Amino acid sequence: MRQLRSIIVGLVASILLSPLATVGSGEAAAARKVTKTKPKQPQSSAKCEMPKFRIVVDVGHTPDSYGALSARNDPEFGFNFVLAKLITAKLKSEGFAETRLLVTDGKARPSLFKRVGAANEGRADLFLSVHHDSVPDTLLETWEFDGAKSYFSDRFSGHSLFVSRQNPHFATSLMLARMIGRQLKEQGLHYASQYTLPLMGRYRRQLLDKDVGVYRYDGLIVLSRTRSAAVLLEAGSIINRDEEMEMNSAERHEAVAGAVAAAMRKFCDER
Repeated sequence: MRQLRSIIVGLVASILLSPLATVGSGEAAAARKVTKTKPKQPQSSAKCEMPKFRIVVDVGHTPDSYGALSARNDPEFGFNFVLAKLITAKLKSEGFAETRLLVTDGKARPSLFKRVGAANEGRADLFLSVHHDSVPDTLLETWEFDGAKSYFSDRFSGHSLFVSRQNPHFATSLMLARMIGRQLKEQGLHYASQYTLPLMGRYRRQLLDKDVGVYRYDGLIVLSRTRSAAVLLEAGSIINRDEEMEMNSAERHEAVAGAVAAAMRKFCDER
């Protein structure tokens, strides 16, 4: 795991996939300005020409604000980076030539405005934010891993998809989330059902599609302030000890990336 962490750090430091790939701290003010100005008319989501369809694959969190810790104390950002990079490559190989990987730096909230600003300035048609899940602190249990006290929760597992009704293309966002969810289901994967339960507290969400696990989350900046359709994917639970290991496997990476690519192909075919 520690070797993987060092590899991730090296990759992030050297990545040059596109001008959109990294957004530096010096651009934070400009990005915030973009998000605060009156939005232009949202772009139409009526058509999808694969070579021209602009998809931004966002690596959730940053090296400085790395998200959740896994059951074995690895930061979420590393999991997000590996999977988002593969999704980007898979989409490009399928003909979505304008797909771009977005990696931001800095602390949590400023980085959210950076990524929204970058996506809006790049006139994205779809913003897909890649994450990995945990549970509220009240549900955590302790164990010892590699000589250190660690936390886990094996009670829940699975992926989930989130959209916001505040997004100007909510209907398209929901359609895309459902398509991704169906493809994940066809891969034999199940969604995380706990978000409807009272024990989730402030993390409780409205379930919009009980078949494939699409939830409503209006409060997320990356979903509500992007001017394109936007979907957030929690690819699996890294606080669950067994699923954490699965989320590190090439097989699971391929299954998730393949599901996203298949969903996008279907979306374009139907538009």
